Order: sequence, then C-alpha cells, then structure tokens
Amino acid sequence: MNRRELDAAGITGPALRAAYGRCRALNARHGRTYFLATRLLPVERRCAVHALYGFARWADDIVDDLDRQEPPEERDRLLRLLEDDLAHGLRTGGGDEPVVRAVADTAARYAIDHGLFADFLVSMRSDLSVTDYPTYADLRAYMHGSAAVIGLQMLPVLGTVVDREEAAPHAAALGVAFQLTNFLRDVGEDLDRGRVYLPKDMLASHGVDQALLRWSRSTGRHDPRVRAALVEADAMIRNVYREAEPGIAMLEPRVRPCIRTAFTLYGGILDAIAADGYAVLHRRAAVPRRRRAVVAAAGLAGILRARARTRPPMPVPGAVAGTEGAPR
Repeated sequence: MNRRELDAAGITGPALRAAYGRCRALNARHGRTYFLATRLLPVERRCAVHALYGFARWADDIVDDLDRQEPPEERDRLLRLLEDDLAHGLRTGGGDEPVVRAVADTAARYAIDHGLFADFLVSMRSDLSVTDYPTYADLRAYMHGSAAVIGLQMLPVLGTVVDREEAAPHAAALGVAFQLTNFLRDVGEDLDRGRVYLPKDMLASHGVDQALLRWSRSTGRHDPRVRAALVEADAMIRNVYREAEPGIAMLEPRVRPCIRTAFTLYGGILDAIAADGYAVLHRRAAVPRRRRAVVAAAGLAGILRARARTRPPMPVPGAVAGTEGAPR
C-alpha cells in the first residue's frame, strides 16, 4: 500500500484503502511495463489506474491462469460471481472482492460508463469457449471488450484538453495496440492454453495453422512460414500504434509523459521480438532493463517540463469527473 497515493486521492476509509492496496499489488506483480508507466502519473490519479488494472487482472486470472485447475464450467461460475459482485458494487459502492470495491469507487469518482465493464466481462467469458479468430475483424470485435474499453475507462482518469469524444478512438486504439503486442509476445503461452489470437486467415496466407505452431512450440524448431506470419503481425500491430499516437497530445499535459512512456515501452516489446528473430513460440521477448530505465528517465524529464509549464488543478478528494478540479 502506498499511503502518499491514497492520501492524495482522498481515499480515507481503512477497508477501501486496503482494497486499493490490493489492486496496486496486482499491478506491480503482473504489469511491469504498465506499473512503471503508472508511477509517472500525477500522484492523485495513480490509485484509480491501479484499480482499473487490478480488476482487469483479477478477471483475466480467473479465465487464463495456467496454475488454476478449475474446468471451464467452474471458471464460468467464478466469472459470473465476479460479474454479479461488480454490478452490486457499481450500484452501492460495496463489493465482496477488494478489487471490486476499489474499481466501483473509481467508477463513481470519475463517472466511468458502467457499460464498459459489462463489455469487458463479455470478452472475458468468450475466452472460455473461443479458441481462435477467423479474421482480423473478428479479433477486433473481441478486443473492443478486452482492450479498447480499458483505454476508454482510462480517459476520465487521465483528463483531456479536447472533448473526450474526440480522444476516445485513439484511447481505444492504444488499448488494442497494447493487447496485440501481448498477443504477439505470448503466442507460445496462449497456444498452451489452446488459443491463438493471431487472425486465422493471416496465418493461413503464409501456410501456417495451429498444427504447425504446435509442432514448432513442442520441438523448438523454427519454420520460415511461421516467421513470415509473425512479421506480418508485427506490421499490423505497428499500424494500430499509429492510430493511437495522435491521442497522446489530446491528454492533459501532466499525464502525457506517462502515456508516452507506456507507448514507447510497449512498442519496444515489438522491437525486442524482432531482434530475437520472432522466436515467440520458444521464449518470451522483453525490453532490456537498461532500455526501460532510459525510457523512464525520459518520461520523468517530460513530467518536470510539464510541471514547469502548467499549474496542476487543486485536487478535490472524491470528486466526480466533470466537476470542478477533476479531469475532463
């Protein structure tokens, strides 16, 4: 638990502070890149980001954690319990799970559309039965709930200098770009779960199917057809980053260095994958620590410049987005 972040956000109740602390711990453990970027946010907004990430991570672990032994039917039951708990929490501000109490509080403080959480859980549930996506359009439909809504949930927390509707498509694209990056990095791990998130028709255009992927994964051997498909996936993902990038300038100046850092670090994962010869079926690519430190230092310098140019708004503990002192 980080008392400074909680105090700055105006979160005072012991139980609620503990709930936010749980979300922060999930972010720190599971989202190294995301957590590093979050630490560059204005201190009063970090708890909200931890809550959004913590809830998403909690739901994803129900569906995907390879260490869990529950059959799909039990995972579906647990996901429905979480869905019911969230619906109750969004109505009342309560919730049985700490992550639900924190995210419900964040949704109230920043007036986040409840439908975004419903769309997210729909995509999570589809992971229990859907194992591949015939086309990129099918994959993008899935990622509306699994990734685009995360960007849209973040917008009220970050604040914008333009109408939120103008920034929304770029925020959604950034969420999609980050998830596509994870999909490319985690091809091998997802295959172990029985899933392939790269479009089936794109793979087929290079003569690749699940059987070939499994052969490469199990034998440790490489195939030029697989590499060609992964190179095309890399190019496809970089196009989504280009869709997203104009949105960074639409955010409040004080949060831009954080999002720019996340943008650069996640894009760096693609560079690491390419540098490793697209060997994602055999090992997980990662941005070198030195590179992460350089990017984080650049983000910190950007924050200092932004602070010198702008006067931060007076914080209003517990304020709802759209009221005085809260982000747009």
